[in-house]
Amino acid sequence: MERLSSAAIIPDSFIGARDDIFMQFGLVWNMIKEPLIIPLLRMAVAMCLVMSVMIFAERLYMGVVIILVHVFRRKPEKRYKWEPIKDDVELGSSNYPMVLVQIPMFNEREVYQLSIGACCSLTWPSDRLIIQVLDDSTDPTCKAMVERECQRWAGKGINIKYEIRDNRTGYKSGALKEGLKRSYVKNCDYVAIFDADFQPEPDFLTRSIPFFVHNPNVALVQARWRFVNNNECLMTRFQEMSLDYHFKIEQEVGSSTHAFFGFNGNWTAGVWRIAAINEAGGWKDRTTVEDMDLAVRASLKGWKFVYLGTLQVKSELPSTFKAFRHQQHRWSCGPANLFKKMVMEIITNKKVSVWQKVHVIYSFFFVRKIIAHIFAFFFYCIVLPATILVPEVTVPKWGGVYIPTIITLLNSVGTPRSIHLVVFWILFENVMSLHRTKATIIGILEFSRVNEWIVTEKLGDFLKNKVGAKAPKKFRFNIGDRLHFLELAVGCYLFFCACYDFVFGKDNYFIFFYTQSLAFFIMGFGYVGTIVPTS
Repeated sequence: MERLSSAAIIPDSFIGARDDIFMQFGLVWNMIKEPLIIPLLRMAVAMCLVMSVMIFAERLYMGVVIILVHVFRRKPEKRYKWEPIKDDVELGSSNYPMVLVQIPMFNEREVYQLSIGACCSLTWPSDRLIIQVLDDSTDPTCKAMVERECQRWAGKGINIKYEIRDNRTGYKSGALKEGLKRSYVKNCDYVAIFDADFQPEPDFLTRSIPFFVHNPNVALVQARWRFVNNNECLMTRFQEMSLDYHFKIEQEVGSSTHAFFGFNGNWTAGVWRIAAINEAGGWKDRTTVEDMDLAVRASLKGWKFVYLGTLQVKSELPSTFKAFRHQQHRWSCGPANLFKKMVMEIITNKKVSVWQKVHVIYSFFFVRKIIAHIFAFFFYCIVLPATILVPEVTVPKWGGVYIPTIITLLNSVGTPRSIHLVVFWILFENVMSLHRTKATIIGILEFSRVNEWIVTEKLGDFLKNKVGAKAPKKFRFNIGDRLHFLELAVGCYLFFCACYDFVFGKDNYFIFFYTQSLAFFIMGFGYVGTIVPTS
């Protein structure tokens, strides 16, 4: 058989260009652009516009509800019966219910004293309060320090228990579950949970417990987080902006309209009715958000939740980029995985109304935990820049400018003091949407990292204690910790699109693309958050 000539299998247009790789690339691009790239990009733009409208409607709805809540003063004390627990001369302290306070911790060397000290200082009859420190630490020195701290408070007459396990099965939820099995817990009615860096005020129990005493259908009273290190760096300011919106708007709306919201990310700064935990099936470790899992299961049993925004608990934000990325992976992957596991259970439930099902499935899970992450990354960092390279596909101004601007303004109302940082916050959030989108996809498809649990590192006074110490002779640069190649890759893509738009474009999107690529480069090279010195 005669050998096939190159002309028989290579188009004529390639003959003169096969020695020029750039011309070949251009020819291939022109061949696939019309039949493949343009239709796919138009479909992606349409999907992103639909998602933007969904997010816009959700934000607008929550804005209207929160205005009505403030106008009509629908405070929890008015929606639920609340009266302070009074001392009884005849009954004495037995008039107060038994309360268990759990403090789960894992190698919390820098912050363990904060929560133990604050919990031991709670205003409550000492014979009606049990402090339970659940130490899963693997560092023997740290375990010894925590145990000594517990012994110190026990010497002051505090009923404090130091509990350890042989393994870390179930991580924190496993520790909480084991803690509830102790014999001395059987007489307790309620359990308050605080992470190792949380510091409740002395009146925490006196303000929260009455909601349970006078409202037998209430399962959870959740407090708001207040951050002690929000001014440490720009990254902690950005976190404050996001979490303030979560607490002041999302949690308030959920509590006011459907008496449901997700128990906060670390099971912390809230009080549970132990009977509700048991009826809902207890703590489960099937996802990395066992707290949210328990909240959804309890709500399906008909229990009500109360969000008390005026009750604030001091806590610490992760101030290193590495710690924040791990936290956001868990907070994004877990809800998506839980949604996949529970959506049919929610749909078929008979105890809750249709509107509450719609709120949990559509608003709480689908829009806030899945669509919001995916939209932010794919639209701003992939699809919108791609339309610059394919001018045949356009994004309408209402979808590319107006709706995103309104959404941004609505998102920023939670922290008025940081309104001047809103542009930088959006750039930061767009970079983080890369990791949230990746984590969401992992959660939905249940890839290998779906149950990855890395404890969020908190620094406490570590850096303050470093002041005055002798500086290290040589700063150690760990390329694995400081260089983030995904961010750098997306930054290069955006920078290329910005340059192309600057030369050939007409919409001036290059201003946004240049600044967004700079944000990706800054975070890609690790110049964000607190840099912890090493020796």
